[in-house]
Amino acid sequence: MRVIVTGGAGFIGSAVVRLAVAQGHTVMVIDALTYAACVDNLSSVAAHPNYAFRHLNIIDGPAMLTAFREFQPDVLMHLAAESHVDRSIDAPGDFVDTNVTGTLRLLEAARQWWTETEHSAFRFHHVSTDEVFGSLGPDGKFSEASAYDPRSPYAASKAASDHLVRAWGETYGLPYVLSNCSNNYGPYQFPEKLIPVVILNALQQAPIPIYGQGQNIRDWLHVDDHADALLTIAKRGAIGATYLVGGHAERTNLDLVHNLCGILDELRPQNAPHSDLISFVVDRPGHDARYAIDARKIEDDLGWRSRIGLDDGLRQTVRWYLDNRDWWERLQNRTGVGRRLGLGPAKG
Repeated sequence: MRVIVTGGAGFIGSAVVRLAVAQGHTVMVIDALTYAACVDNLSSVAAHPNYAFRHLNIIDGPAMLTAFREFQPDVLMHLAAESHVDRSIDAPGDFVDTNVTGTLRLLEAARQWWTETEHSAFRFHHVSTDEVFGSLGPDGKFSEASAYDPRSPYAASKAASDHLVRAWGETYGLPYVLSNCSNNYGPYQFPEKLIPVVILNALQQAPIPIYGQGQNIRDWLHVDDHADALLTIAKRGAIGATYLVGGHAERTNLDLVHNLCGILDELRPQNAPHSDLISFVVDRPGHDARYAIDARKIEDDLGWRSRIGLDDGLRQTVRWYLDNRDWWERLQNRTGVGRRLGLGPAKG
């Protein structure tokens, strides 16, 4: 396939690009290179003849149309997004600009190019999150039939973009597929997310912050499994269908942090257990209690299964951060890294 990946220098996007190139696809990355993007994530494919990079912002509709005309994609995989809930609490407008307006501009560019070319194989693959469905109680799982109930500015902006994609499919006939995933983890994750924060703070003997009492539950999915799922959907998903992607790996935040501390005790022992660094902090406003994914549709219809168990994946991830200190040290001075976010917009 010929694949455009927006946000391809980010955590999940770069995993998709690396796998797509390895599978023999021709890929163009479009990325605005904002604070969470890192071109080093793509160093392993940078010299590959099937790879190209364009430093562009999806909000620039004319530039997106030019990219479509130049590259003639079979698939547009839309991963470009502001994605950190804490940042969305502090600066919600940035999330509306990128996730809503940016998706609108991209849809319009795709529609114009698709209408011009009548490219019968084209599909617009919109990549979203389970957070659009809100918060679960102690039982049940999200499915493709779950009602939307976003509870953070981030989730609301992604919900809006999901609705735009479906509307462009219904109104204009634009061929699309949509996927919603659970929490990702693995190599190259930006240092503001939970698992990198735990690893890097532990290595520096700094407090490991846990929101509230750490009883919030997430379903964890290794980023390489997610990349495989996304390419499977891009190739074989039904037009107009939605697929939920999860790892069947629910764990409380507190249990997850204890798991990581135990791995670090083995791989990088200190004088005391790393769990001694755990510090409970003021909870995030509107913190969703639980997410869980029913992934039976993608498993039954497309034959996809997550392959990396959480315990093995966490150990691999810790080893990666231990072995790639140069990568994460270069990101330590970026805006917001190492600082508590998500307590609301500054007053005054």
